[in-house]
Amino acid sequence: MFDSLSEKLQKIIHGTKGKELTQENMHEALREIRRALLDADVNLRVVKSFISNIRDKAEGENVVQGVDPSQQLVKIVHDELIELLGKEKNPLNLNENPSLIMMLGLQGSGKTTSSAKLAVKLKKEGKNPLLVACDVYRPAAISQLQTLGKEIEVEVFTIPDSKDVKNIVEKAIEHAKANGYNVLILDTAGRLQIDTDMMAELLLIDRIFHPSEKLLVIDAMTGQEAVNVAENFDAQIGLTGLVLTKLDGDSRGGAALSVAYCTGKPIKLTGTGEKLHALEDFYPERMATRILGMGDIVTLVERAQEVFDEKQAQELEAKMAKAEFSFNDFLNMQKQMKMFGSVGNILGMIPGLNISKDDRDLISHEGEKQFKRIEVFIQSMTPEERNKPDLLDTSRKKRIAKGCGMELAEINAYVKQFEQMRMMMKGLHDMKGMFGKMGAGMPNMKNTGGMPTGMNTKMGKHAMNKALKMMRKFK
Repeated sequence: MFDSLSEKLQKIIHGTKGKELTQENMHEALREIRRALLDADVNLRVVKSFISNIRDKAEGENVVQGVDPSQQLVKIVHDELIELLGKEKNPLNLNENPSLIMMLGLQGSGKTTSSAKLAVKLKKEGKNPLLVACDVYRPAAISQLQTLGKEIEVEVFTIPDSKDVKNIVEKAIEHAKANGYNVLILDTAGRLQIDTDMMAELLLIDRIFHPSEKLLVIDAMTGQEAVNVAENFDAQIGLTGLVLTKLDGDSRGGAALSVAYCTGKPIKLTGTGEKLHALEDFYPERMATRILGMGDIVTLVERAQEVFDEKQAQELEAKMAKAEFSFNDFLNMQKQMKMFGSVGNILGMIPGLNISKDDRDLISHEGEKQFKRIEVFIQSMTPEERNKPDLLDTSRKKRIAKGCGMELAEINAYVKQFEQMRMMMKGLHDMKGMFGKMGAGMPNMKNTGGMPTGMNTKMGKHAMNKALKMMRKFK
């Protein structure tokens, strides 16, 4: 998300590096920022306000001795982006028992899927959600929600053949109270466009049942139209927040930068992938940091904590220490990495790498393609071979090569790389232990796993540059 805008803003700010902020170069930088925002499909009202605020702050900013003027510009743009995106995180209001969340949106915005994703998120947070099928018009809408509910193990309340939405919600609340559900997620009907009948039904639910949250689900790919839809819904029903879907597929990001400002309603949640766990709280400061290419290490760590099992991690570390890492372990690691997100998305969260969108796409595409080939290679082995890599002699490799349709040379290369990886993991584990013992008496080694501050970033950049050179050769 925001790839195009992010690259342009970074380039503009980098162009001011080492220069004193004057009216002339500031005017040029602001003109380029304006173009970048318009290219990203940001609403014109938002662009005008954003540029005006940056100009006022830049002209009134006292030059701090010893601070690069470009860094001052970064801070001003960063602070203004946070303001634009809603200042701070706005959590869901779930103080009632049961709390009602009304999911609103046009047809095709991802409302039903977002309802299921929200149920997954609330379950992780210790809530007991109930999905309520209120879309009684769209063909197969109820069966879609039931399929999703079965997949995530959340009950879906519905009254077969009923068109009375008021009665469905009423009975759902009774069912929730009787069965201990503390959050009801109402998947309401969408339309191809906003109409009187649609709003009348939503207003009826709102006035009778007073939902704690009225969340409008918006497809980030719709750009400028997202603002019109959000303003219409807010004017008629009074939204409490926004849910932006498909942010992982929108390289421009104009909708996210426009809807919060134009409606005055906070973005509460964002959908960042197709998986049913890919719904996250929205943090304006983290998003602003990512737009400016400064990474988002906090979200990266939080996602890692959600995806990776601590017990499995400890078992894996023990295997690494003895160089007993197997092909089965590799497949398990790969499975967890898929849940983590795309390689390109992960790279965008790592601070200090400064990789272009094209290079991130290349790494992501080539890396994932290679992972799939390795997966096929491993799945062509016997269970015993997967668990004991040392069993792979020439005759076994020939059989595996035939089974997965690869050349013997390629199989040999994979086995060699795997052995090197096992030894490297053991070496890193040993080094971690050594630095851990020494770290207490050495400067700049806190909270870095025993590695000196800055070393990881330098090593990462060096490894990334080597990987990119190799990938470009075979592109």
